[in-house]
Amino acid sequence: MAVKMIKIAISSIAFLLALSAGSNAINFQSLSVHELAYTTHEIDTSHSTQLPSNSIYKKHQMTLQLVHRDKMSIHGKKTYWHLFQEQLIRDSKRLAGLYRQLKNSSSRSSSYELHDFGSAVVSGVEEGIGEYFVKIGIGSPPVDQYMVVDTGSDVTWVQCEPCTNCYNQADPIFDPAGSASFTRISCGSVACGLLDQAGKCGSGQCQYEVTYEDGSYTKGTLALENLKFGSTEVENVAIGCGHHNLGLFAWASGLLGLGGGVMSLVGQLGSQTGGAFGYCLASPGSGSDGSLVFGRDAGIPTGAIWVPLVRNPLNPRFYYVGLVGLGVGGVRVVVPEEVFQLSEYGDGGAILDTGTAVTRLPVRAYENLREAFVNSTIGFPRADSVSLFDTCYDLSGFGTVRVPTISFFFSNGPELTLPAKNYLIPVDVHGTFCLAFAPSDSGLSIVGNIQQKGIQVSFDTVNGLAGFGPDTC
Repeated sequence: MAVKMIKIAISSIAFLLALSAGSNAINFQSLSVHELAYTTHEIDTSHSTQLPSNSIYKKHQMTLQLVHRDKMSIHGKKTYWHLFQEQLIRDSKRLAGLYRQLKNSSSRSSSYELHDFGSAVVSGVEEGIGEYFVKIGIGSPPVDQYMVVDTGSDVTWVQCEPCTNCYNQADPIFDPAGSASFTRISCGSVACGLLDQAGKCGSGQCQYEVTYEDGSYTKGTLALENLKFGSTEVENVAIGCGHHNLGLFAWASGLLGLGGGVMSLVGQLGSQTGGAFGYCLASPGSGSDGSLVFGRDAGIPTGAIWVPLVRNPLNPRFYYVGLVGLGVGGVRVVVPEEVFQLSEYGDGGAILDTGTAVTRLPVRAYENLREAFVNSTIGFPRADSVSLFDTCYDLSGFGTVRVPTISFFFSNGPELTLPAKNYLIPVDVHGTFCLAFAPSDSGLSIVGNIQQKGIQVSFDTVNGLAGFGPDTC
């Protein structure tokens, strides 16, 4: 069968987008070990000097620069190893929270259990949620606030004065008394009834409450407020004004909910953006953290492949995709398609998630992927397992290596072949690289942000499509 393919260079690594399944895919691609040598340096994570301005760049008005959480840290310089360990700890908490949410929403008794993270928590490390952040303006006049970006949450909220219980944040706490556009929402409003946890009533005003996977929470008043994305202002967006907040959000002021529910920012901006948004998480060493784009004319690069979104009525906030198979070295891994299917009870399926770092696969799928990858890398010296990664290599003596490609296959034919540095990643300063996938007992597949880096990911919620395209970070 003829295979139509689009080949795009991402740094020195080939990024392949195959538009239909077939057997002629390129089997290997190069991984520059030295290119990732930045991991040997300390990383200055001081938030006071490295945060970018609220810049709108490229040609789209509603384009925001993403900031990785490591630049929001208050702990100063850290080694790559320390930051990597912290990321895995956050990842474990995120996964446990997702499992709890899915178990609670499933229409039958499910076995969502966490058997994932084996490393000890670093002493003295306190980690919260959120991997990427953006700066937006809130209120009239707009007050700049850094917000966690989360595609797995619906409610957008910000810490508000008077704050009975607030965590530390980089920006001054938002005071609604200083905003001419702030309007509290009444208990009987449509918006109040659309909250996942039906809004409670307090003094005639709608009260919201959201609890996150690590035990963090926010409680307060639901209100209509103006939000400013660069030069574009959007009026009357329903947001939470949090007066009782507990947790660690890396000094962010709140959270930008980009989930698939009607109360998410994406759902509320439907008339202005056509239900479309996208993001690009920059590749390691690129010097940028990436971008977040809203609008039907933005974030949809030429040459993107499109895959169907699969709706889960029991969990509409997550973006499920029609994953049907995996490939290694251009050869389809033997895994029945039903392993990836979303059941009528809301179990299984595959989601795209910016808050999870490492891609999780059902045990059977992971084991077959790992076996195929190991069989294609017999010449590489092996290294001991590191944390949740059981397939590692000592590449300290190499400058560049040729590694087998890894691909995702989607329903109706599209194939996405990942850049090599999205699945064989450095885990220490000594040249140890590990296969960045992990097994999951839950049956749920999660495509994490490590595998999404350097790829423009776009969502067309009106037509039920997700797109993957060339690097535009």
